[in-house]
Amino acid sequence: MEPTAVNTLGFAHFLGQTDAVGKAVLVTLVLLSIASWYLIVTRSLANLIARRKAEAFLERFWRASSLSEVEALLGSRVADNAFANLAEKSLATLTDSGKCGLAVAGGMAEYLTRTLNNEVDREAAVAEYGLTVLASAGSAAPYIGLFGTVWGIYHALVQIGLSGQGTLDKVAGPVGEALIMTALGLAVAIPAVLAYNAFNRRNRVWLAHLESFAHDLYVLLTVKGSSGGGGAVPVAMGCG
Repeated sequence: MEPTAVNTLGFAHFLGQTDAVGKAVLVTLVLLSIASWYLIVTRSLANLIARRKAEAFLERFWRASSLSEVEALLGSRVADNAFANLAEKSLATLTDSGKCGLAVAGGMAEYLTRTLNNEVDREAAVAEYGLTVLASAGSAAPYIGLFGTVWGIYHALVQIGLSGQGTLDKVAGPVGEALIMTALGLAVAIPAVLAYNAFNRRNRVWLAHLESFAHDLYVLLTVKGSSGGGGAVPVAMGCG
């Protein structure tokens, strides 16, 4: 009888004995796990593709002999990465050099600075996509699993008390089954926390490179232009 009783214990037996609250906890953990792994896979692939496209664009950008060649390069294809989009937006200020309005009221150098900062901020917002879900899963999943364990142990002890069989062998099985919920919570939380930290580090490095490229663009379009490098944006413009 004892081997048979042991064989009937397990996760399937726990699911059969738990109530709606326990099942709701399990469903919540499963949904958090699915959302976390979806973000981990999709963000990892997207980051890999974005890095390769950015490297290819920067190689072509720095091989260009003039800003006109860069403009031709950007005009021949869609800006498919943050660096290409930043260059395209900054070069688009050339077409605004003769316009009047609030955008250029402080001079084209100031207008270019705002354009570069806005694009870097926009890319920072894009890079944050999904991190809130990963942070929530990493921080909440262990406590959700612990709640499921406490709830399962409570009901197991109530059932054991009602049956009048409070021996250790009768308690160990249901309590051990309830601890499965804590293990599931940790299984959901650990990948989410590791992915969150990895994506955060990637975003810091990515944005640092983007800000450095924005500074290079500013120098190319203003400082060198004002020193005699033709084709650059004037440092200041007026309406007349």
